[in-house]
Amino acid sequence: MNIQQLEYIIAVDKYRHFAHAADECRITQPTLSMMIQKLEEELDVKIFDRTKHPVEPTAIGRQIISQAHVSLKQFRQIHYLVENEQQTVSGPFALGIIPTVATSLVPVLLQKQSEADIELTLKECTTTDLVDRIFKGKLDGGLLAGPLNHPELIEHPVYYEKFYAYVSPQDERIGEREIDLDSIDINDLWLLENVHCLRGQIERLCQMKKNAAVSLPVRYESGSIDTLMHIVDCNGGITIVPELHAMGLDEERQGNLRAFKNMTAVREISLVVGRDYVRKNMLRLILQLVRDAVPKSMQNPALKEYTVDL
Repeated sequence: MNIQQLEYIIAVDKYRHFAHAADECRITQPTLSMMIQKLEEELDVKIFDRTKHPVEPTAIGRQIISQAHVSLKQFRQIHYLVENEQQTVSGPFALGIIPTVATSLVPVLLQKQSEADIELTLKECTTTDLVDRIFKGKLDGGLLAGPLNHPELIEHPVYYEKFYAYVSPQDERIGEREIDLDSIDINDLWLLENVHCLRGQIERLCQMKKNAAVSLPVRYESGSIDTLMHIVDCNGGITIVPELHAMGLDEERQGNLRAFKNMTAVREISLVVGRDYVRKNMLRLILQLVRDAVPKSMQNPALKEYTVDL
C-alpha cells in the first residue's frame, strides 16, 4: 500500500468513473485500474463494485476510502510543518461555508483570493456536513455560526452580525422604527428549513424573549433567505435576516428592515479547523482574507456577549 494508491481510490470515489479519475491523477486509466486492483489484492477485499454504473464503493470500500482521507491528511502535515518553518504560504485550502454566510461572503472571497498566492476552494454545506468533512480531511476548515464547543475543533471568531426583522410592506408594523419581538405572532414568522443553524438561533431568540418554549409552525420550509424575503413581500408576515445579508439588499428592501426593540442579538461567525491543523501561516492568511471581506464594525469582540446560542 502506498500514498498514490490512496489518492487513486479517493479520485475514483469522487468521480465514480475510472477514466475521469485517471485524468485527475494524470495517469492512464489502465495504470490506475492496475494500482487499485493491486491494493485490493493486498487487502483481500473489493474496494469498488465495478458491475455498477457509475462505479460504487463496496461497504468495506467506503470505510477504506474514509480512512484514506484521514491518512492523506496526516501525510500532508509533514509538508505543512516544513512550510511553517520556512515562513511560506502557498498551495490549496478547501474552505466550507454554511449557506447563510456563503451568499454574502463567497463573491468577496473569490475577489480577495486573486490577491493571494493560494488555491482557495469554496464548498457550500450545512454545519453538520462541514464538520464531518473536516474530520475526514475533505476540508481544511469552515466558516460557520458558533460556538460549537467541540473538543476536536478550534474556533477562531471572525465577526458578529446582528439579526434584523424583515417586515412585509403589507404589515402594519412597517410603520414602526423597531419591532418588539413580543408583538410578533409566531404564525407570522417564515423560517429556514431545519438543517440550517440560523433557524435554530431564531427559535432560541424567540424563546429568550418570551421566556417559554415555542413551537414554531412551518407552512413552507426554504433553504434560501432571499426566497423567504420574497414570500414575505408577496404574502405578508416577517422573516429574520442576518446583518451581512441585509447589507447587500437593494434600497427598497433595506426599507423593510427593522431592528428589534430593547434587545441586541447577534450570531458569532468563526473560522473552524481541526485541533490537529498545523498550517498556522495559512490559517492566519485565511483569517485575514475573511476579515478584509467584513466591515470592521462587525468585528468587535465586545459583541460576543450578545451571541444567541445554537
